[in-house]
Amino acid sequence: MKWFLDLFSSTLGRKLVMALTGLFLITFLLVHLIGNLQLLHNDGGRAFNVYAEFMSTNPIIQTVSKANFAFILIHVIWSAILSRKNRIARGPEGYAVSSSKSSIWSSRNMGILGTIVLVFIVIHLKDFWAQMHYGGIATVDYDGKVVRDIYTVVVEWFNVGWYVALYVFCMVGVGFHLWHGFISAFQTLGLNHMKYNPVINFVGKTFAIVVPALFAWIPVSMFFKF
Repeated sequence: MKWFLDLFSSTLGRKLVMALTGLFLITFLLVHLIGNLQLLHNDGGRAFNVYAEFMSTNPIIQTVSKANFAFILIHVIWSAILSRKNRIARGPEGYAVSSSKSSIWSSRNMGILGTIVLVFIVIHLKDFWAQMHYGGIATVDYDGKVVRDIYTVVVEWFNVGWYVALYVFCMVGVGFHLWHGFISAFQTLGLNHMKYNPVINFVGKTFAIVVPALFAWIPVSMFFKF
């Protein structure tokens, strides 16, 4: 047990935690996007409401969801610890050299990007998750099955201009965070090889562009009634 505690109290251990929780959150992000794309169905919100009801009542999904909250918290805490240790280790001069020559912008600013992502998560939970669970949402009947009308709540928020702009801005932050984080997670876990690195880089960068772009497209298309 001591070796386990020593590992996860070390810098390497913290990086492993960041990589593992990051990959889990990436998977969750993809599943969440598939669900959110139901908002674009021209069915008055039926597909999305049915999806949301299933996700919020299925015990397996709820267990995974609670684990996701824990992983987000761990990811944020470990990120703050690693960022602080890196700043101390580099010092002001080392940081200047590293910033200008040896790393890309997204990797140098993962702390800032992570903060943007965290702010988005808090706002998202307040306006949707909390509303869904504690807001007294109206219900709709689909062929005898009564579900909560989450779609109407989403439509209300996605018709507010500043909220849509904030959502898009946060998705840009998510994209930059993924641009470095996706590939970095594989490297930390040792899942990199000269033969496969080009594929990992392509998939990682494609994911970092396409997934946030689709998330951002949903409120934009609903706001402008595309």
